[in-house]
Amino acid sequence: MEPGRSIVANAGVTLYTVGTVKHIPNVRTYVAVDGGMTDNIRTALYDAHYEPVIANKADLPRDNVVTIAGKHCESGDVIVVDTPLQTAEPGDTLCVFATGAYCQSMASNYNKQVRPGVVFVSDGEARLVVRRETYEDLMRCDV
Repeated sequence: MEPGRSIVANAGVTLYTVGTVKHIPNVRTYVAVDGGMTDNIRTALYDAHYEPVIANKADLPRDNVVTIAGKHCESGDVIVVDTPLQTAEPGDTLCVFATGAYCQSMASNYNKQVRPGVVFVSDGEARLVVRRETYEDLMRCDV
């Protein structure tokens, strides 16, 4: 039983920017984003399932089946496998729902990647609660 997860999982979303879209005929279409296994290792570790939507096209039909891949050049760097999604283009904002539990606490600096920030939003007001790391942070000896 995980009462904490039931409280926070659905409250959190992760936003990514689409970088590239690669269609391999008769195989699959990949949508690559600017994050991946360093900010969400759960899919690679235990086949967690998520529902994504392109936030800036949320009112459009999800008429493509795609696999959302991260930027880390690892075979396990996949966020969602074979999911319905709107037509993705570079620069789109991809929203992955229900990432409030474990994603931030399990985030890592694998491949010298910086961890994303955390923003709380309520009643139209946003508040930064964990700032995004910088590469300078990674190089400091006192961190």
